[in-house]
Amino acid sequence: MSTDTVRTYSVPGISCDHCRHAIETEVATVAGVSTVSVDVEAKLVTVDGGNDGAIRAAIDDAGYDVA
Repeated sequence: MSTDTVRTYSVPGISCDHCRHAIETEVATVAGVSTVSVDVEAKLVTVDGGNDGAIRAAIDDAGYDVA
């Protein structure tokens, strides 16, 4: 799988900067991820690179569910 893939995940539980930091920190540890950003207002996580399953697992590990 190419790591040049940008994915966007809807994460309804995002509500604050703590949520943003927790998700960004966890997803950044996924192999192949070059960037991760969280839009708190839109409740979206955008990730460049990495494996879809590993990214979803990292979001889950941070304590949030992907819609």
